[in-house]
Amino acid sequence: MAKRGPLYEKFEYVAARLLSAAATSFPPGANQRMAVRIGDLFDRFDHKHRMRARYHIRICFPEWTEQQVADCARESTRSLMQLAFEVLQTPQVLNADSWRDHIETRELGPAIDVLNADGPRILLGAHLGNWEVLGYFLAMLGYHTSTIARPLDNRLINDWLLGIRERHGMRIVTKFDATQRMTSVLENGGLLAFTADQNAGSKGVFVPFFGRLASTYKSIGLLAMNYRTPIIIGYGHRLPGNFRFEVGTSDIIHPEEWESREDPLYYITARYCRAIERMVRLRPDQFLWTHRRWKHRPRHEQLGKPIPGGLRRKLEDLPWMDDALMARLENPPPVDKVEKKKKKRRVTKQLET
Repeated sequence: MAKRGPLYEKFEYVAARLLSAAATSFPPGANQRMAVRIGDLFDRFDHKHRMRARYHIRICFPEWTEQQVADCARESTRSLMQLAFEVLQTPQVLNADSWRDHIETRELGPAIDVLNADGPRILLGAHLGNWEVLGYFLAMLGYHTSTIARPLDNRLINDWLLGIRERHGMRIVTKFDATQRMTSVLENGGLLAFTADQNAGSKGVFVPFFGRLASTYKSIGLLAMNYRTPIIIGYGHRLPGNFRFEVGTSDIIHPEEWESREDPLYYITARYCRAIERMVRLRPDQFLWTHRRWKHRPRHEQLGKPIPGGLRRKLEDLPWMDDALMARLENPPPVDKVEKKKKKRRVTKQLET
């Protein structure tokens, strides 16, 4: 992408601030209805992302009808648009006095016990519902998180949105200075947060996610092992009504549960992906299905070969592995047509140059 000049960045920033001022002048209910309309327009005219979302939903829920797949993809786009408005209005709506009117909690007791204990902790979320509200809610309760995030290309907009996120105690750690900051947070007994459902490329750990191997970052498991820290997997689902959410956890992984495993790193990574899958299944229409979670494939799939023995042993060591899941992993679905066309265009372009 070509570097944009300072004048263009200022124009983007002023436009974003004007749009924000206009949006926050309306009540949350009106903004949510507007977000739904915008989401419907994107779903209708953005063919590439619509088809990608439907492909991902189809391979995760093979029992669904085409109408169910289409409805879920559309609701997912609506959810993303709703999030954009919610981020702008969160400081206005949520505070120490009002949060009980907007947030319901579910199974948070064990997580609070971990948060109150001494020592470092790791918090994981996913691109699901309002993935900002969990950290925001914990910060209001006095649990300050240091969240790993990629800065936006526009520095002015990034600094402005950073201020919104940090206003109530959420500390943002950019990916460009993450290594030193991550270790510092854990060494000082802090709470380190990740959005943990991204594709990790060809060098990631391939673990099951919705019945298909998905490349997942090693860093979370390695940090947990190095600092012997528990991992909390949580979510912020959107509920019916105006600015209402359910905040809860789907799993907590304690060090003593992985220390005796043959491959602790694989077990930790597979288990938190399983926990993310469970919370996505509760609200599949709020998951970001356009994310290219399965973009990179393990080498044996690329070569059309069966699962290697070493990987098979790791999979069979997972306590929740059964014949049905193993069968799905052994028979992956066909390649996404959208991705196949993009790859073909890249190859053609390379040959032409």
